[in-house]
Amino acid sequence: MNRPSHEIPAHLNAHQRTLAKPVGIKGHGIHFNREVNITLNPAEVNFGIKFQRVDLPDKPIIPAHFHNVVDTSMATVIGQNDIVVSTIEHLMASFVGMSVDNVLVMIDAQEVPILDGSAAPFTTAIREAGFNIQKGPRAYFKVTKPIELSRNGDFFSIAPYETFKVTGTIEYDHPLIGTQTKSLEINDSTFEEEISTARTYGFLSQYEQLKRYGLSQGCSLDNVVVVSDTAILNEGGLRFNDEFVRHKILDCLGDISLLGMPIIGHVICHRTGHRFNHHFLQKFLQSKGSWEAHTVEPA
Repeated sequence: MNRPSHEIPAHLNAHQRTLAKPVGIKGHGIHFNREVNITLNPAEVNFGIKFQRVDLPDKPIIPAHFHNVVDTSMATVIGQNDIVVSTIEHLMASFVGMSVDNVLVMIDAQEVPILDGSAAPFTTAIREAGFNIQKGPRAYFKVTKPIELSRNGDFFSIAPYETFKVTGTIEYDHPLIGTQTKSLEINDSTFEEEISTARTYGFLSQYEQLKRYGLSQGCSLDNVVVVSDTAILNEGGLRFNDEFVRHKILDCLGDISLLGMPIIGHVICHRTGHRFNHHFLQKFLQSKGSWEAHTVEPA
């Protein structure tokens, strides 16, 4: 049931937003190392976020939605009819973090470019394109009762809260990482300043193994924070002392965005990855007694 609401949560825009103009981004995919061109295009009210494979016959379009997730093993992948778009999580996090509701993403390969391993290049492109405030009101999920999923030490929950807050925790038996926790309310400025620049990361042993077996062919120190037993191998080191958990929050935001609407609630993600995040979204949508869908009625 979509219920009207006159109380606009502090972090939500009353109206839907799209981009003021198209903006292009070029890079390489981290898994297949192919050059990729994407164009972020303005879209009409209630369009949502959709990807169009312009390199294929008929230029098929895939909505970026939870129901279209087909793989979460190494990245979040959406697909329909054997057509896929991979590694969408950083771009999707930028849309939700920058409060962008409607965009057509035209892409000429199967994988979104990794760029520097963070969401910052996407966020910068969105900021440079500017925003077009649309007439359509925004809809959102308001969490009314806690929803939890726990498995083998991984934990994901959403509880009632007055805005949108995320608390992320990671745990590694490694002297340079250890246990890290970060908690903040998400809005345009906190996402851009605190989360968007956090890069994906991995361990040297994993990095070498992937290279040996021809996987993650585009992986390099330009787009992944690589950690050895004793050091950060990237020139310049970390962007934040807790860059690792910030990136986990970034990935979490990208996966949550596939619900298709903003959330009012407190998200807690403890040691989760794309697969577990997806399992939680399944439980969220099944827990209809724990949330309400509202439509903002602007004053």
